[in-house]
Amino acid sequence: MLRRIYGIETEYGITFSLRGQRRLSPDEVSRFLFRKVVAWGRSSNVFLENGSRLYLDVGSHPEYATAECDSLSDLVAQDKAGESILRELVGYAQAQLSDEGIRGDIYLFKNNTDSTGNSYGCHENYCIERIEDLSRLESVFIPFLISRQIFSGSGKVVTNAKGTAYSLSQRAEHIWEAISSATTRSRPIINTRDEPHADPEKFRRLHVIVGDSNMSEFATFLKVGTASVVLAMIEDDIVQLRDYAMASPINALRDISYDLWSKEPVKLMNGRDLTALEIQEDLCERAEKFVEVRDLPADQVRAVRLWREVIEQYRSDPMGLADRVDWIAKLQIIDRERERSGVELSDPKIALIDLLYHDTNLDRGLFYRRSSKGHFQRMVSDEQIERATTTPPPTTRAHMRGTFIQAAKQWRRDYTVDWVHLKLNDEMQRTVLLKDPFKSTDERFQKLLASLERHG
Repeated sequence: MLRRIYGIETEYGITFSLRGQRRLSPDEVSRFLFRKVVAWGRSSNVFLENGSRLYLDVGSHPEYATAECDSLSDLVAQDKAGESILRELVGYAQAQLSDEGIRGDIYLFKNNTDSTGNSYGCHENYCIERIEDLSRLESVFIPFLISRQIFSGSGKVVTNAKGTAYSLSQRAEHIWEAISSATTRSRPIINTRDEPHADPEKFRRLHVIVGDSNMSEFATFLKVGTASVVLAMIEDDIVQLRDYAMASPINALRDISYDLWSKEPVKLMNGRDLTALEIQEDLCERAEKFVEVRDLPADQVRAVRLWREVIEQYRSDPMGLADRVDWIAKLQIIDRERERSGVELSDPKIALIDLLYHDTNLDRGLFYRRSSKGHFQRMVSDEQIERATTTPPPTTRAHMRGTFIQAAKQWRRDYTVDWVHLKLNDEMQRTVLLKDPFKSTDERFQKLLASLERHG
């Protein structure tokens, strides 16, 4: 499958405090945050006009799931649109709190851990061919996911019984299995719950839950783009892939997370030892051959080229990736603060930097303060992000969903939607089933849209 459908689900951390003291629980803050949503959607679980889903997840985490995308640029714009939509809700909730005389500030973080050690996810979804044998995922794709931390990690200062150290990934310490159907109690790298949200005879939804939430547009583009190409190589089988299966995938995940400069090899099932960089480099070489013989979408070809550039930069001078890779950008900020103030990595100042890097507030968040000065490579424009807050991707099923929601609101019709259904809640209960995520329109949808407007 050379054309790929993908999406990202992001859970956000939320808190409300006054001068560092928490004043409301996350549940109480979330009620204010979703008050506007519930007012028009009659629920805290809604689909939006841009085709995305917004809801309140377990643990009072606001969660935003992008619409289905077949373009990496659309995906990055949709992901950033989620931040923008939630920022608007934060502003509304902040005003409501002020009106009720409750002093303090709402903080919305796009990260993966809280101060008490809880973890919340950033899940990637890839529409793949219907395959029942997952062995090639274990031998190729899982090693790819484990080793891609060198460019996809968001970075984390970790304190445990061994002391305080800096790690590549926020999620690595919270993953316990390679492949399973669990999502919370025993989190796997890949979740196998078979919920395709499409024709189950043709498609399978590959649910990847090992990844970090990225602030960097470049990191989001690269992690999803390279994953898509690796999956295409696995499905196509024209380029011979090595067996990279690791002797202990979870130990390798953790070990690589603390091996910032990819010096220590991990043991493979075949007895070989490879570093994370060597695994990535080997896969990148095969991807370069693959794009020469297969007609991949231009953005996936671009992802392979950027993959090579990142590998070469990481090999020569990793800190030169501070404009593209989150964990390196954050480490650079931390190193400069430690040099300036002479504090240890375990100092509370460093913990605050670690957290504020992920603050979604444009004026307060460290990522956005650096980005406003041009310190990060952009993959989409502000105009693209703004458009993505209200407009669905035009070339996937999301176009029909978003258009239907916009029209139903315009004509004040009662409706129900999910990933695969569009339904008018009238006496005829007209419903359209959208089983093909690659189709952006069809006759049944057009008839539903026409009847909606005709009876408006």
